[in-house]
Amino acid sequence: MLPALVTALALAGTPPAAPPPELEEGVAALKAKNAALAAEKLQACVEKQPANVACHWELGWAFYLSGDWERVVAEWSEVKRLDPSHAEVDKRLEEARGQLALRRKLDEAAAQAPTVRPAVRPEVSIRLRAVGDMMLGTTFPEGYLPPDDGAKLLDDVKDWLADADLTFANFEGPLCDTDEPSDKCRGSKPGSCYAFKSPTRYAKYFVEAGIDVGSTANNHNGDFGEACRRSTEKTLDAAGIKWSGAPGTIASLERNGLKIGFVAFHTSNATNDVNDLATAVKLVKVAKAQHDLVIVSFHGGAEGAKATHVPHGKELFYGENRGDLRRFTHGVIDAGADLVIGHGPHVLRGMEIYKGHLVAYSLGNFATYGRFNLSGPTAVGCVLEVVLGGDGKFVSGKILPTKQIGEGVPVKDPDGTAIRYVRMLSEEDFPKTGVLVDAEGNIGPREDAQPGGTIVKAKGTAPGH
Repeated sequence: MLPALVTALALAGTPPAAPPPELEEGVAALKAKNAALAAEKLQACVEKQPANVACHWELGWAFYLSGDWERVVAEWSEVKRLDPSHAEVDKRLEEARGQLALRRKLDEAAAQAPTVRPAVRPEVSIRLRAVGDMMLGTTFPEGYLPPDDGAKLLDDVKDWLADADLTFANFEGPLCDTDEPSDKCRGSKPGSCYAFKSPTRYAKYFVEAGIDVGSTANNHNGDFGEACRRSTEKTLDAAGIKWSGAPGTIASLERNGLKIGFVAFHTSNATNDVNDLATAVKLVKVAKAQHDLVIVSFHGGAEGAKATHVPHGKELFYGENRGDLRRFTHGVIDAGADLVIGHGPHVLRGMEIYKGHLVAYSLGNFATYGRFNLSGPTAVGCVLEVVLGGDGKFVSGKILPTKQIGEGVPVKDPDGTAIRYVRMLSEEDFPKTGVLVDAEGNIGPREDAQPGGTIVKAKGTAPGH
């Protein structure tokens, strides 16, 4: 983050004054991901030396860390004015302006939010909560485990996770205590290979948070080979957490007198395969024959801040086929799935109602500690609540907004950023079938919308939750 410091010292004219101590203190706070302290120190740096390029550059990074895009643009525009030849400012300023434009677009969408009247909950139903990617820290490489060995990592969001008939998460990496190196990372420079491995003792944190069932079908489940895949499955079994992921696996639970089957998919033949729709359809039909309700999860789609939209046709990511997700989700619903939950892009995506069933195309990052880029859209997540009737049809839903702070600590987001993201993306990607999302995060099907944006539903006989 300090190339501008050298530039500033090399400017023509009289020898510049030594940088104020707040510059070094601010950079140290940035490295510790303490955005508030960094902003305080670097603002003092700017006040003492208004023409110091490095002070403005690093202050921009402090605001970047806190997501204050308007001030990021202001500081980096000043860098551009003071040093037009700055090596990185053009690229970073373009990114910040894009994020600022997105934030303004989200704010505009919030002003036009519809009103969603929660549906009446049927007498026989289940209330499920689901989150996207969870990786609570990794022993590879060293130094990426959270403070207190993760004991407090989920404290702010535990009550949201536990308050449901059942709760789902994607386990983004194995639970394994091996010291063996990752074949995936052989020959890679230290820190350049993204392989994850959490201690098996971390399974207790999933249990304490109320997670009942999870997906092991993702691009990190094999980071440390077959032994760690088996370790993950054995560890989850011992913890009482149901799972699906390996080819042919179906997790079974019972809630409120309903038998519920979970089937997890990824774009790999080492798991239930998103890209093999014929086999996926057969597996869902088998699950439906054995259960009252079937819930499908999938790990697919491109990744990163630019992957928020769901394209038509297959998605490619660095040459890898990450699935034709519209075709897959509709296909498994036609085969009997009652709810489809997506994860993998590390950002939120839109949601739609297909033939009375909800498809959430990506729930984003929820708790991804240590090695994830968490800024802008990648820092935003949610807890998705869905009520399904005994017939499997969507009754009601709600987005409970979260974000990650610091190195990847999930907290509730009072600004409701996730609500605005999902509303905007659902409208843009699914103009006819996308869900409507009100200011409180309640979601409902577009076809039930009445004049003025109010969703009127009157299904079932029991009062809603």
